[in-house]
Amino acid sequence: MVEPLALKDHTGESKIYFERAVWGFGILIFLTLILFAQLFYLQIVQHSIYATLSDKNRIQIQSLAPIRGLIYDINGELIADNIPSYNLTITIERVDDLDETLGKVEELVGLSDSQIKGFRKRLKQRRRPFESVPLRFKLSQEDIARVSVNQYAMPGVEIEAKLVRHYPNGELMAHAVGSVRRINEKDMRRLNRVAYSGTDHIGKIGIERFYESDLLGTVGYQRVETNARGKVMKILDSALPIPGKNLVLHVDSSLQQVASDALGHRRGAVVAIDPATGGIMVLVSKPGYDPNLFVTGIDHASYAGLRDSIDVPLFNRAIHGQYEPGSTIKPLLGLAGLVEGIINPEFTIEDPGWFSLPNDERLYRDWNWTKGGLGGHGIVNLERALYRSCNVYFYNLAVKLGIERIHEHLRLFGFGRNTALDLPRASKGLLPSRDWKKNTRGLPWFPGDTVNIGIGQGDMLVTPLQLATAATVIANRGKWVSPRMLKEGSELIEHTSVFLPEDIDLVPDHVWDLTISSMKKVVHRGNKGFGENGTAWAYIGQDIPYSMAGKSGTAQVVGIKQGEEYKEDELQERLRKHAWFIAFAPVENPRIAIAVLLENGGGGSQFAAPVARQVVDHHLLRGNQRLVVSE
Repeated sequence: MVEPLALKDHTGESKIYFERAVWGFGILIFLTLILFAQLFYLQIVQHSIYATLSDKNRIQIQSLAPIRGLIYDINGELIADNIPSYNLTITIERVDDLDETLGKVEELVGLSDSQIKGFRKRLKQRRRPFESVPLRFKLSQEDIARVSVNQYAMPGVEIEAKLVRHYPNGELMAHAVGSVRRINEKDMRRLNRVAYSGTDHIGKIGIERFYESDLLGTVGYQRVETNARGKVMKILDSALPIPGKNLVLHVDSSLQQVASDALGHRRGAVVAIDPATGGIMVLVSKPGYDPNLFVTGIDHASYAGLRDSIDVPLFNRAIHGQYEPGSTIKPLLGLAGLVEGIINPEFTIEDPGWFSLPNDERLYRDWNWTKGGLGGHGIVNLERALYRSCNVYFYNLAVKLGIERIHEHLRLFGFGRNTALDLPRASKGLLPSRDWKKNTRGLPWFPGDTVNIGIGQGDMLVTPLQLATAATVIANRGKWVSPRMLKEGSELIEHTSVFLPEDIDLVPDHVWDLTISSMKKVVHRGNKGFGENGTAWAYIGQDIPYSMAGKSGTAQVVGIKQGEEYKEDELQERLRKHAWFIAFAPVENPRIAIAVLLENGGGGSQFAAPVARQVVDHHLLRGNQRLVVSE
């Protein structure tokens, strides 16, 4: 028997459908409530947080670098300028694939391994997010065009124009002004990040470093609105940067050029000072280098060439070079002997061409001694000993003075310390004493050490700046004016912590008179009673149209055995004597004091004195000024 088909249970199905609809609607309401709750939480509760995050994506704060202060010479010539430079930069937050982007840039403008390496190093040194990092500096117009055309395909890549330091005189002013260089990791650890947030450079050496706080200026900022590609759409507000101070130096560019030309290709230094102010008018060290190479970063090969050169062009001989002064200190020893009463103007010795200590077989020779035992200057007083540079007289005087009094008197003239107000890294030289030798070498001071000091040899070391300073003090008859580069633009005294010497009041006028008149006879005609002239007369004194007081010096680099003559032609060039000459002029009213050093240059009167003459001529005679010799 076939059972009939069951009819549908419409009631049950309706009940099930209703229950499911209720549950679905309930879940929908629940989810809707969650959505509205989340929207409320995001839009109301956390509105300020997400508004800030949104602004960070849309609004950026950009630092505005201040314009670095300019530097002028005493005549208003610009010697440190700022010029525009176009750099290719990358903002890493806007780059999807850095390696791909670097590849595209390399195809367009070319990139060296060192440039990529430098970029990655700078990338690690970034001070804040969204800060652009330079990849290539000093783009050419062709490079700029190539990047601009393809920039749409390289998000995060920009061409930025910045002012960078430029030194119009190049090598001429390198050692006088110093230079700025890129901020490195070591700099970052000590710098105020806010103050330097707008710049990539800092003064590293010289005046650029000493007056960094004045030259830098104050950083500004601007809030900008950007689009998704990082392009600035609108400037919302800004605070303009404050430019750095402009500085004026005592340095005279034209005089600096004359000094550089006079040195030629020889290694050496020239420092000239205005005796009235202490202003350093000339500070030349040769060979030099072009400081512009360092501004945006020098390549490894170029730097290695400068660093490894046998002539060390990066070394500032004018303030760091330390050499034996030779006979240039003889006027100061003569002053000391007169002040101490050990000698007087009439005191004489007989110079046979050599000097020896009691019970000592060693002979300390005069410069005109010959192998046959001939030479010497005969009867010599202080005046003749100075203008003829008699070694034997000063051997004798040094022994009479003793090292303690020599040390005391030479220190009054600035030796053994740095007295320059705004050259804090200038070397102090070496002014030896008994205590110094005992503490550094563990040896006593021997009488022979004092003999050598008498002619500026032995352990004593000076810089060209120190000798120019000593010449300035003599020109001023004991009045001290500390050397300085700055003329105006900053409160110099606030920057300095160097020792400021007092005037030398213990020297009577008649002692200054004798010393200066003797130095004058080095250049002009000597004592007619002896029928001879000063050591420099034949080289610079015969036609000089103004009065000059000077002193030559020759410092041996290698020792000469007893009984052997010094034969310069048989020595290697770098083993020959250093040539010195110090001077000031005009004698009656000094307007320039100068020190010239020629490394391995030979005799001071023959080679260094003509350099000094050219510089002093230019300073005193330009503009058709005529100064008459005072006989």
